[in-house]
Amino acid sequence: MYETLLYEVREGVAYLTLNRPDRFNAFNETLSAELIKALREARKDPAVRTLVIRGAGKAFCSGQDLKDIVGVQRSLGESVEKRYNPLVQALHELEKPVIASVNGVAAGAGAGLAFACDYILAARSAAFVIAFVNVGLSLDTATSFHLVRTVGLKRAFALATLGDRLSAEKALEWGLINEVVDDEKLEEATHALALRYAAQAPKALALIKKLLLRSFERSYEEALQYEKYYQEIAGRTQDYQEGLKAFVEKRRPNFRGQ
Repeated sequence: MYETLLYEVREGVAYLTLNRPDRFNAFNETLSAELIKALREARKDPAVRTLVIRGAGKAFCSGQDLKDIVGVQRSLGESVEKRYNPLVQALHELEKPVIASVNGVAAGAGAGLAFACDYILAARSAAFVIAFVNVGLSLDTATSFHLVRTVGLKRAFALATLGDRLSAEKALEWGLINEVVDDEKLEEATHALALRYAAQAPKALALIKKLLLRSFERSYEEALQYEKYYQEIAGRTQDYQEGLKAFVEKRRPNFRGQ
């Protein structure tokens, strides 16, 4: 089904593994198209409660495969519009939690991909490089959007304009990622976290994600109105009734996404 991507669903979790390890999972046209396709597949599948994006081999994703475009005359703006914008928009609009499991370097568009996920879990040896400036380019893959909102303008400016390597530990300290684990524990920790999300009420998670992602564009009063509206929607679900019943009965709720 996929040439550059591994797609597997187990225990309510869709694993999307970037599978170009010989190129450090760098994006070519096939990989970017297949990742968008896989995100759409996971979105439509009711058996998928949460997603994990990870890389095969030693890297998460090293960004655009520069060897794939050396000597090729092309419109970079058109490439961003057709490949990278649809990718991060799909992540932004996906009403399911998406975990980036970063096992090595995440550079350029690869870093942007990780930042566009909802939760970033990184191996201790992982690193992030906003590498665009190192080849004379500006930012894409929603990097400008996510950097400023997570680390602030000054740190975002330094990362984007110097192109330095940021360790996983420093990224955690700055609030750019959520968690760092020892390399050998990354797969286990990722699956445990994904199972936690898969066990939550899907509609509640979707509404929470919408509220948080759109909070920057709303006034305080608008935020209150949307909280009221979404709480009304959540309160009409069967999962809410199950949550109440489980609380009274002192057991874990069995949310079914209804």
